[in-house]
Amino acid sequence: MDQASDIDVQSFPAERRSLRIAVVTETYPPEVNGVATTLARVVEGLHRRGHDLQLVRPRQKAATPGPLTPRLDEVLMRGLPIPRYPNLRMGLPSKRTLVKLWSTSRPDVVHVATEGPLGWSALQAARHLHLPVTSDFRTNFHAYSRHYGIGWLNKPIMAYLRKFHNLTASTMVPTAQLRNELQLAGFKRLAVVSRGVDAQLFTPERRSASLRESWGLRQDQLVVCCVGRLAAEKNLDLLANAFEAIRAQDADARLLLVGSGPLRAELEARCPDAIFAGQRSGPDLAAHYASADLFLFPSMTETFGNVTTEALASGLPVLAYRHAGAGEMIVDGLNGRLVPYGDAAAFTRTALELARDGQQRARLAAAARERAVAQDWGLICEAFEAELLKACGWAAGDAGALLGAERLSREYA
Repeated sequence: MDQASDIDVQSFPAERRSLRIAVVTETYPPEVNGVATTLARVVEGLHRRGHDLQLVRPRQKAATPGPLTPRLDEVLMRGLPIPRYPNLRMGLPSKRTLVKLWSTSRPDVVHVATEGPLGWSALQAARHLHLPVTSDFRTNFHAYSRHYGIGWLNKPIMAYLRKFHNLTASTMVPTAQLRNELQLAGFKRLAVVSRGVDAQLFTPERRSASLRESWGLRQDQLVVCCVGRLAAEKNLDLLANAFEAIRAQDADARLLLVGSGPLRAELEARCPDAIFAGQRSGPDLAAHYASADLFLFPSMTETFGNVTTEALASGLPVLAYRHAGAGEMIVDGLNGRLVPYGDAAAFTRTALELARDGQQRARLAAAARERAVAQDWGLICEAFEAELLKACGWAAGDAGALLGAERLSREYA
């Protein structure tokens, strides 16, 4: 039964005139995934810009409610583990609880980051209270279905996502390519708000000779890296095929896999000499990126792919499909390499070319960081804020912000 006692609520103050933003998500740090990481950066950025934030999310293991900092508070909801993702939790239907919460502590705008049961409840509660709602399209759940033997669910999942997002004032997507794809699928009111990268954390300066020595490698050995969840939707069979081809021409090459997931045992059996680093974070993760020599990213299901910007910022030559964030961040042959979407043969050929051409890798690496540094989180948060302001319909004293929203919309289109 949906009772207010099922949540832990802290005060939601508005210490000065600013937007009161309720952010609803079913994943957040310390959980490790792209949605959690990038959403946390947006929440932090909005907080620094003077807004009051209320973070609504499932209660994580051993979690206690905020306040996190002044003007940034938490509401922890009931949740259940997600199948195949044991470290993540999904929220439960909670419309009645959220109606009660927002009736007494009314936000100016509700932002729904995930489309699970908690996100749907938040959308319905906000509509019931006539609150403006914005949303994110962050995960290709409809594309994932074919990797788990449930491809027949693709159409109903897409229908649900379309209904969900078309009930919001704005759906933020990370790339113009995804916006165009969703428009063709019947999604409305889409806005491109990209993703940023922490260029101070991810930098070539974190390359570590001692870390490479701990892997049992000479400094001149080629390390081919991939970072992400070890799962079917990441297309890791192609990664293994490409590395086997590289190993055939360079027996000393080593594969570095950073991340965890259900395919780890299978990959360990197939690639017994690979370095399985597990999940890493912070400076440790940054050192793993910078201590590699080539980044291969074969995924075809990303909405953006934060690891590509992290690899570029780390000064790594990146090979990816012309898709998602890589397709917009990389100019083929200038600061990385791109191959046509789904062309596995071209991916393997280009991986071989990069593995044997150290001069090309060095040239790409030199230009990689320059492009990534331009993905400043401050600009991203400004664009995000502009979408919230437009959803609120603010005018008069906020006309400048609304004009800024139009400028940023053109910039990111």
